Amino acid sequence: MSLSLILAVLLDHWLGEPKKYHPLVFFGSLANFAENKLRYPHHSTLLQKLFGFIALMVLLIPFTILVFSITQYSIINTFLSPVILYFCIAANSLKQHALLVFQALDSNNLQLAKNRVAMIVSRQTDKMLANDVRKATIESVLENGADAIFAPIFWFIIAGPTGVVIYRLSNTLDAMWGYKNQRFLYFGWAAARFDDCLNWIPARLTAFSYACLGDSKQAFSCWNTQASLLDSPNAGPVMTSGAGSLNLQLGGPAWYHGKLKNKVYFGTDKLPTNADIIRANTLITSTLILWLLVIIILDLLGENLA
Repeated sequence: MSLSLILAVLLDHWLGEPKKYHPLVFFGSLANFAENKLRYPHHSTLLQKLFGFIALMVLLIPFTILVFSITQYSIINTFLSPVILYFCIAANSLKQHALLVFQALDSNNLQLAKNRVAMIVSRQTDKMLANDVRKATIESVLENGADAIFAPIFWFIIAGPTGVVIYRLSNTLDAMWGYKNQRFLYFGWAAARFDDCLNWIPARLTAFSYACLGDSKQAFSCWNTQASLLDSPNAGPVMTSGAGSLNLQLGGPAWYHGKLKNKVYFGTDKLPTNADIIRANTLITSTLILWLLVIIILDLLGENLA
């Protein structure tokens, strides 16, 4: 298992995210098709939730059965497992996107920085100041570190390629349907709740890792006192622990779909600088190395005890 994980991480490091023919792009097209066929906005709340649940199952079950079936053959599983995990993690892409924002800010090109940060956040960027861009970038690195790196690794270790595929596809549906707006409030309910369940443990392991690899006292304090103030039950621990670990103030008001949302400030009182984007990337890299070392050690201990 640890060998497949190492190979997947190396593939991601060497190749990055595929620019063309990514399986998740195909899956996203299927999700749009399912939404068009099954989302009935004029139905009752219960029926909208029911059809959202049906859409979730219709999209997840066939791929789950397919991956489970083909990976039952040990030879196929040996070669396919690292490839599947590679397609389900995005460490390289996440850090590269953040680095591009840093480079734009470092050259005092705020408009370019706003254009680039728009690729990794859902909030509006046109009214952002430089500090807003810094915060949004660091928040994205911290949160997506959990969603796009550590949660997939967790489910790969727990349930193999089938587990990581279930997680990655459900997380993709949450990213597409998990908005609390008129379009998805009820239809996306099942996808959002399922993703919350799958992320509960890995989010807290990620938060714990962030805390161990930075300013631990601040991280645990922020996690303990501020996590419940954030909207997401899983992003709360991850973001507050990460902010404390980096000793930074994050959060604050942000524009979404033409409306200003008064999000809370969290972390410490220190405003981020451009260099803190690099520090956030370093925290992600350090956490990935820590996870790899722990998994390899546990794997070796398991072999010795067997």
